Amino acid sequence: MDKVNVNVNELLEAQAHVWNHIFNFINSMSLKCAVDLGIPGIIHSHGKPMTVTELVAALPTLNPSKACNIYRLMRILVHSGFFATQKLGDDARVGEDGYVLTNSSRLLLKDDPLSIAPMVQFLLDPMITKPWHFLGTWFENNDRTPFDTAIGKAFWDYDFHDTKLGNDMYEGLAGDSRLVARVLVENCKGLFEGLNSLVDVGGSTGTMGRVIADAFPHLDCTVFDQPQTVAGLQDSGNLKYVGGNMFEHVPAADAVLLKWVLCDWNDDECLKILKQCKNAVSGGKEGGKVIIIDLVLTKNGKADDEASSLTETQLLFDMAAMVVMGGKEREEEEWAKLFSASGFSDYKIAPVLGMRSIIEVYP
Repeated sequence: MDKVNVNVNELLEAQAHVWNHIFNFINSMSLKCAVDLGIPGIIHSHGKPMTVTELVAALPTLNPSKACNIYRLMRILVHSGFFATQKLGDDARVGEDGYVLTNSSRLLLKDDPLSIAPMVQFLLDPMITKPWHFLGTWFENNDRTPFDTAIGKAFWDYDFHDTKLGNDMYEGLAGDSRLVARVLVENCKGLFEGLNSLVDVGGSTGTMGRVIADAFPHLDCTVFDQPQTVAGLQDSGNLKYVGGNMFEHVPAADAVLLKWVLCDWNDDECLKILKQCKNAVSGGKEGGKVIIIDLVLTKNGKADDEASSLTETQLLFDMAAMVVMGGKEREEEEWAKLFSASGFSDYKIAPVLGMRSIIEVYP
């Protein structure tokens, strides 16, 4: 009887596990709803713990018939760690709970330079989520990505220029670049020692390059991206913009920076990019290198308890790269093969950027 009970309990746990993953998308869509409604900013502006009644009153476009459901939305977001509750201490409302921001929701404040709120709206836009419905179909056809299957063209062939979706993508990437650049210039100054020039390949509108150029005035920084991306952007001081194709040429420099670029491409395409980067840093003085900021996956996705949440995030990024752009995240052995095949002699990995690492690659 005990054995039967154990088996039944295991089945019930397994069923709950399946249900949890079926409904995981609700966490994402609840988060997007909070961003769409501007809830992080409203709570932040309130300046103290905010009751659900106060929150409802502060939502200007809320339909009164839906007000009773804001509590339910906030309950799942508190459980997910995007908000927290604190007991109110004033006499009129003693013992009542009020909502406060967490570190995660502070990154969703739209006016914060480090905000990734635009990326929430980009990645959860119907165009970007639609391809996931075609994942099974894609495994059975000849399309490069599920994005191709769902949308009818490759992600890189879609014209995001001057669209809300494109603006969300670029603003989200800019917020991430500001955070990463702050870590680099404050905690990783040695990364730039001995360098007189640096090219930020795929540097978009120059958020990353501008922070580095300001922090190291002696360093000639070049932002290198597609001509249409850098068109109209003005050089200033030790920062300049150059348009081109990274598969065909990368401007010469002491160092080349690739932040979240190689994960967008398959191995053959990465080889082409890395060979151009090697040419760019090999013609200068000794000490040239390629600096890669990207994920280094744990072997077979295994990790200890402390790193398990980061590992899951890494694996989710890998799936997103596969589904949307046809790229991939890589384990160290995969990185090493790419570097060797590109003609590099050595590399060094420093896991100092949360789920990402700094990889220095030497010609």
